[in-house]
Amino acid sequence: MTEDPRCTCYADHAWQGTVAIEQNVRIARDTFRLRFACPEIARRIVPGQFLMLRLAGTNDPLLGRPLALYDVICDSDGQPALLDVVYLVVGKMTRRLAALPPPTPLDVWGPLGNGFPPTETSHLVMVAGGIGQTPFLTLAQEYLGLKTFGDPPRRVPRAEAVTLCYGGRNRGYLAGVEDFRTCGVQVRLSTDDGSQGHHGLVTDLIGPVVEESPAACRIVCCGPEAMMETTAKIAHRLGLPCQVSLETPMACGIGICFSCVAKIRDASGQWDYRRTCVEGPVFAADDVEF
Repeated sequence: MTEDPRCTCYADHAWQGTVAIEQNVRIARDTFRLRFACPEIARRIVPGQFLMLRLAGTNDPLLGRPLALYDVICDSDGQPALLDVVYLVVGKMTRRLAALPPPTPLDVWGPLGNGFPPTETSHLVMVAGGIGQTPFLTLAQEYLGLKTFGDPPRRVPRAEAVTLCYGGRNRGYLAGVEDFRTCGVQVRLSTDDGSQGHHGLVTDLIGPVVEESPAACRIVCCGPEAMMETTAKIAHRLGLPCQVSLETPMACGIGICFSCVAKIRDASGQWDYRRTCVEGPVFAADDVEF
């Protein structure tokens, strides 16, 4: 009997345990990068997957929060050992998390979700709004041939170019831009107030990037739902493949509670509910019923 490929995302494949904060630093307005050692997850996680994080030793807040993989750091032997996640302070959980110093313990389980497929492309165009840039640093590193991820390491054909189109409310909220530039990513910025880059929507940047590209493009997108819907429509109009990483609120992360369901079309064109934490968070944009 052939195993369902989605089974790798199921709870019985996840690691759960307690880790200690190693770094918890502010990188932009209300935005923090959290680092902790967890080789059990670090060696297996791939770009686009996420983990659930919960404050240890308390039931307030009771539920964990999903956080996308931002980066994997290797130890002195070159083995994946530490994980970076980036979060925006928006509620009780993240306000409390931002105040925690090393070596505060945290409960973690993962890796979870399906991640981005390692599809061959000449030019990877990543479209992000708000905190939606977080799944893309490791994806860029893969396509630029800088790192490999997964156990065994998955093979990703190298792209000729990787571009990040990244939008925020103002320049103060643009987080991790230099991390992408250091990797060799071409960065295009937009802000709602015009304080940096294009004055307007991040989706305004997609057309010019594609038009200027001499290579065939593939689009990946993460951010507010309205932005992802617009990106999906642009990609469809341009005839380009597009995947979106949904930011649907989650309670368990392991497919039990069904709180994160999204409307997804099947091969017949009919839609059904799919769990973002198991069947997603990455879906083909044309399949999502926004």
